[in-house]
Amino acid sequence: MKHPERAARFALSALFTGAAAIAFAPIFVRLSEVGPVTTAFYRLALAFPALWLWMILERRNHPSTLRPCSLRDYRNLILPGVFFAGDLGIWHWSIQFTTVANATLLANFAPVFVTLAAWLLFHQRCTRMFLVGLVTALLGAGLVVGLSWEISVERLFGDMLGLITALFYAGYILSVKTLRSRYSVATIMTYSALTGALLLLPAALLSGESLCLLSASGWLVLAALALLSHVGGQGLIAFALAHLPAPFSSVSLLLQPVIAAGLAWGILHEGVGPLQAVGGFVVLLGIYLARRGSRSS
Repeated sequence: MKHPERAARFALSALFTGAAAIAFAPIFVRLSEVGPVTTAFYRLALAFPALWLWMILERRNHPSTLRPCSLRDYRNLILPGVFFAGDLGIWHWSIQFTTVANATLLANFAPVFVTLAAWLLFHQRCTRMFLVGLVTALLGAGLVVGLSWEISVERLFGDMLGLITALFYAGYILSVKTLRSRYSVATIMTYSALTGALLLLPAALLSGESLCLLSASGWLVLAALALLSHVGGQGLIAFALAHLPAPFSSVSLLLQPVIAAGLAWGILHEGVGPLQAVGGFVVLLGIYLARRGSRSS
């Protein structure tokens, strides 16, 4: 009994650390010399060599590590990459048709879809305490985004894209959660990064964005995005998903916009008002309630 509890505590620390690491992603995107879709492509393309090396070393040191050996295995392993590419690409596309606030808020609805899918597909029941935590965390995320979000017919298409973004990220979380019962973090991350990069490359070319970087600092920003936010952040999240429920994990990732707002204030000197500060505390309260609800489930 003590062993699973210790593993769960370690996984929880990994989940929060991963959320903090991916919170740097918007900062790196803002500092990038290339467009947002091209930045998303480089995020996965530059992460792939490091992940591939990790996977090779893991297989060499642990020969018993499970490897894909059929078309079905490969199909399952590329699925997270398809979802993640859709998450990044569609979110950047949604910003073209709606406000950044709307796109960000709607993309954060991923925990709702994860919870619904866990209930409908995997018959996982949620306690009332967990649902209260989920709603509380979403309200807090709305406060962090601020009151600049709005509903209008003109922005309806962009808002729908924002919700589709949430669906894709929910698919990513659930597919990684399912695969973690068979494959290592390195294996899942390597195949998903390669798949996502191959899908985002044509999207970047069609967007008209330049693939060329002119300075070493530009490459450094992209390398930091790939290694810190993707290899480090998403890798820790993938590790945690093997030990924590997917619905709770998705709620906990709402910590990311809170940390991102703090980083934007500290690094980019963007204003953080009292409303956003209150929203951050509300998100933390929601995560705490969701955790309590998950423990009792």
